[in-house]
Amino acid sequence: VQLVESGGGLVRARGSLKLSCAASGSIFRINDMGWYRQAPGKQRELVAQITSGGSTNYADSVKGRFTISRDNGKNTVDLQMISLKREDTAVYYCTAFIQVNRNYGLEYWGQGTQVTVSS
Repeated sequence: VQLVESGGGLVRARGSLKLSCAASGSIFRINDMGWYRQAPGKQRELVAQITSGGSTNYADSVKGRFTISRDNGKNTVDLQMISLKREDTAVYYCTAFIQVNRNYGLEYWGQGTQVTVSS
C-alpha cells in the first residue's frame, strides 16, 4: 500500500493550490483520510481530516480557506487551498488509515509535497 501526493509548488500569497493524494495497493477499506503539514522548525500538525462518510475536521488556522474532499471509488483525497498565506508554507503529508483485510489496518503516510507561499 502506498500514498502518493501531487500538486505542491510555489504560489503567491492570496493564491490557490490543490493537493491530491492517491492510495494504491492491496486495499480492503480506507477509513479516515487527512492532511498534515510540517513547517521548518515546527512540529507536524493536523490540517484537515475526512471520514469515510464525509465528515470533516479542520485546524482553526485553515478554516474557511481549505477544503478537504475524497473520492471513495478512486481512493483519493484532495485538499483545495485558497487565500494562501506565507505561514501556510510547509511540507504537506497525506495520511490514511487503510485496512488491508477485515481485521487489520495501519495508518499510512505519503512522502510529502512542498507548498511554498511567497509574498
